[in-house]
This record gives sequence, structure tokens and C-alpha cells, in this order.
Amino acid sequence: MAIRGKATPASDPAALDPAALEDARLGNVDWMLHPRGSVRSRFDAPSGSLAALSMGDPEDPAVVLVPGAMGSKEDFSLMLPGLAAAGYFAFSFDLAGQYESAAAGPENLDPPRSRYDYDLFIADLLAVLAVHGPAHVVGYSFAGVVVQLAALRRPDLFRSIALLGCPPRGGQSFRGVSRIGWLAPLVSDRLSADLIVWGVRRNFIRADAGRMKLVNHRFTVTRRDSVRDMVGLMRHAPDLRAALGASTLPKFVAVGEHDVWPVRLHREFAASIGASFAAYGSGHSPCEESPHQLTRDLLRMYRSAAPGTP
Repeated sequence: MAIRGKATPASDPAALDPAALEDARLGNVDWMLHPRGSVRSRFDAPSGSLAALSMGDPEDPAVVLVPGAMGSKEDFSLMLPGLAAAGYFAFSFDLAGQYESAAAGPENLDPPRSRYDYDLFIADLLAVLAVHGPAHVVGYSFAGVVVQLAALRRPDLFRSIALLGCPPRGGQSFRGVSRIGWLAPLVSDRLSADLIVWGVRRNFIRADAGRMKLVNHRFTVTRRDSVRDMVGLMRHAPDLRAALGASTLPKFVAVGEHDVWPVRLHREFAASIGASFAAYGSGHSPCEESPHQLTRDLLRMYRSAAPGTP
């Protein structure tokens, strides 16, 4: 089944659906500002204290939104109001080592470890879900791999999974990246991370000034070793397609038409795991560029997965 959330060109506004029209009107957003009515908090996870942002009634079914490498909870700011208004408790948090969770890391584990690894991020997510689950869980980019692993380990804590701009291949996941994927096996984890950070800070994605303000501010506190280790993990991503395909959890794969991986690979990945699929007229970050369309499609999945819910 395909969920169609693709925007038509802005030159034909009459052809746009309401959600796409709202996205087209976003303009230059100040991402340093949190939505009115949202709540900042901290969560004690195995790796340390994680910064969180939430909106809605904690007694409502939860939607847990997990950002990727070099990201933060603010990546979902424009989605929180719509999810809360629909009757869900929307909860996002900074991954260990990232932004306001920079102090969280492998040295805080029992016993301490020297590197960030999948088990660290899985344990932190499962700790969140032990409080707020079972939940609908959205994993963005790197976090999409973490969400898959966590869902296979503890499916009882999940209502559904949505994978947003997630690496569509196992193994050396960067090999599928458009134009430069052939370089991936030739460079180290550290050099790969440095190149990615350099490209983001040089704004090769052509983000608005409001977005770059947050991006550059995050880099002043995000731990470089966490970025290096995340990139290394993505260079050795597990192939979970068979296990996910056997899972009965509702699944959704959402991407931007101008993602770093070709849409063809995302579509093939969605089909291989039995997930619904949507592509939007955005880049790697539909949660930032197409938040109203993405929220609309998530709500459709949640309602179809549990008829009679909000």
C-alpha cells in the first residue's frame, strides 16, 4: 500500500492538498524556538541524562520521535502540535552525545564502555518506551536503524514503526548515497564524519537561515566522538529486512524525493519489509520541510492500525 504525500509544484497552489499548502507556506522558521505549549524535561537513561521535548497529555497514546546523527528533538518541533491536537502525547529527545544530551555517553554505562554503539542507543530508547510505551515510534535517519533493532528486541513496547530517511541498505549503507557513494569504502569513520560535518556546516543542503542557526549552535555542544561512532555504525548497518518483514507491527517508510539515497532504494526497502511508503517534495528532512504532510500520513497509519483511536 502506498500513502501518497508528495507535494505538487508550488506554482500550482490550487492543486496542493491542505497539508502540502501549509508546508509550502512555512518560510524561514526560527528553529531555536519551541512550540507554544510544549514542555522541556530530562529523562534518566542508561547512558545518562537525555534532554526531551514533549507536547500533549501524557495519558494519551504516545508517539516517540527519535532524531538522527547531528540532530535533536527540535527536528520534530513542527510536528508536535499536530500530533498533540489529534490526541497523542508527542515526545522527542536528543540522542546520547547530541546537543543537550551531550553529557550522556558510554562512560556512564555499567560497566563503562569506550564507544557509542547500537546497544547504547537501543537501551536508551527502550528505557524511554518502558515509561511511555507501548508507543508509535518514528526513527529519523540513523535512528531508523536503532528503532528497527529495538522493535525486534521488544515488539511489545511498540504500536508501530515509521522510518524517516532511514538508510535503505544494510552493510556499508553509505555506498548507495547519490553521486559520492562509491567513495564510502575508501575513507575511515573519522574522515567520513568530518566530511559530513563539513558539508552540513557549509550548508550544501541550502537550509534557511533559521535552520542553520540551530544547526551551527548544536555543533558547539554535540560531541564529535558521538558523531564519529554513529557514522561508523551506519557504515556497518545490519540487514534487518527479513526479520522486519516477518514482524506484524504496522510499518511506514517516508522519504524526501531529494534524499541522499535514491528514492528507488527506499521504495525497494519499504516493499521488502511490508511497509507503506510515501515520498515528499523535500530533501533528507521531511520532518522539517514537509511536517504537515508527514504528520497527516502518520495519523492515517495510527488510525488504521487501531480503529476507534483518536
